[in-house]
Amino acid sequence: MATSPPFLACAEKKHWWISNKKIVEKYIRDAKILIATQEPNEIASALSLVEAALAISPRFEVALELKARSLLYLRCFKDVAYMLQDYIPSLKMPNDDTSSTSSSGSFDSSKEQIRLISYGDEPNFKCFSVSELKKKVMASLYKNCNKGQWRYLVLGQACCHLGLMEDAMVLLQTGKRLATDAFRRESICWSDDSFSFAKFPVSGKHCCTTLPITESETISQLLSHIKLLLRRKTAAIAALDAGLYSEAIRHFSKIVDGRRGAPQGFMAECYMRRASAYHSSCRIAEAIADCNRTLALDPSCINALRTRAALFETIRCLPDSLHDLEHLKLLYNSILRDRKSPGPIWKHQNVEYREIPGRLCSLATKIQELKKRLANGETGNVDYYALIGLKWGCSRSELERAHLLLTLRHKPDKSTSFVERCEFADEQDVDSVKDRARMSALLLYRMIQRGYGSLMATIKDEEAAEKQRKKAAAALQLMQQQVQLNQEQLQPSRTESFITVSMQQVQQIQELKQSRAEILDSDMCNTNVTNATVFKGAFCRELAIVGNLLSQAGFNQPIPVKYEALSC
Repeated sequence: MATSPPFLACAEKKHWWISNKKIVEKYIRDAKILIATQEPNEIASALSLVEAALAISPRFEVALELKARSLLYLRCFKDVAYMLQDYIPSLKMPNDDTSSTSSSGSFDSSKEQIRLISYGDEPNFKCFSVSELKKKVMASLYKNCNKGQWRYLVLGQACCHLGLMEDAMVLLQTGKRLATDAFRRESICWSDDSFSFAKFPVSGKHCCTTLPITESETISQLLSHIKLLLRRKTAAIAALDAGLYSEAIRHFSKIVDGRRGAPQGFMAECYMRRASAYHSSCRIAEAIADCNRTLALDPSCINALRTRAALFETIRCLPDSLHDLEHLKLLYNSILRDRKSPGPIWKHQNVEYREIPGRLCSLATKIQELKKRLANGETGNVDYYALIGLKWGCSRSELERAHLLLTLRHKPDKSTSFVERCEFADEQDVDSVKDRARMSALLLYRMIQRGYGSLMATIKDEEAAEKQRKKAAAALQLMQQQVQLNQEQLQPSRTESFITVSMQQVQQIQELKQSRAEILDSDMCNTNVTNATVFKGAFCRELAIVGNLLSQAGFNQPIPVKYEALSC
């Protein structure tokens, strides 16, 4: 069997390597031309060319950068995050140590070495300039440090659109700092005449070093918006922890109702925290509405399901609470089965894997308790007063006002208005989010209408009973007034008769006095014994006459009389 000489085999290998390199360079060159058009279809074609180049050379830095930027332009933010997931600060992978070791090893192996001092046949002592040595050292540092700075900028923008605001701020600030340091280091190597922006590559040998002006401005504006949202979120969380629920609601409302939208994941988190503030301030309907919005944006949110189940149990709406607890149980079982939280790997559920078995046991106990209560017939005693936010014994005007406000706020036609202020990572999710929001808002609206009807019927019954009580009280008062009027009519006749009799008595007494005076004047000459006897007899007769007159007038009150000097 004939074998080819070794030098021919080496030449053949070199030929294949050179041809692959040329193919990769051709793919990259064509991809750059297509990307420069800024057309989505052309960028998709460029992405396929970059994928072909990476199939030949998987670690080619320029191809990786073009792929990441193409995915970012096509709004495939999840693909960018999966591609560069090792650079997400808050992401803790199970094999973090091994992955970091392998990535650092590959990074070190791909570093380009620069010979600062020559060896071999060249002379051992050679005069060289210190400035030239400084330029070479700084250029080497620039190439090593600048090699992966595009990752921070591209991944930072992707994390911002995915709702990972803290990670996005760290990545974008790191990328800007690296770009500034790289620009400063490379500017040392240049003379004053050669200083220009056109010579700075971003990464690799054939790209620009610094960011274009438009991209730099975009990143600066994005950073300012991220910082504003994080400041408001921090203030709202601080107010919520301090018990200032109205202040927390105000700050969260500034985020979710702002003129500029926010990413889907960040909005879901803000709605969830505002629901907690509403729950703490006893505004049940608003809290349920925010939980509905959170679950519309993120159907696998454990906190939203748990909070909404507790809210339904608070108002004694046991079937809906049981439904949410069953859904939560399915999520816990899926976490135990898959050994990971539902959703992408960068999503935070605020629950650890080791806590799931204990929570699942307590959840099963709670479900059994609710089923027992439902079997006992506790289905129709919903606390609509707590749902609408009123106290027992409220008036009709208070109920109508509260119902009007809730109807205007939770009308099904306006249930999808919050979707317009959300920035979705995938536009295909918009329709499903709207459907979930519309369905949950319709259920809440019907519950509010049932509560309004029930409370209005109760208030009408109370008003009817109050009318009956008022009628009975009015009839009783009218009867009392009639009796009093009759008594007042009888009283003047008695007074007039008494006055007439009294006048007659006075006249008779005056006549008696005159007759007595005449008798006394005529008998002045009689003896003392005769006068005394006559006086006594006349006085007794006068007393008898006065007593008869008083008895005839109805004046039966006793008259105090002294009998010491009287004798008949």
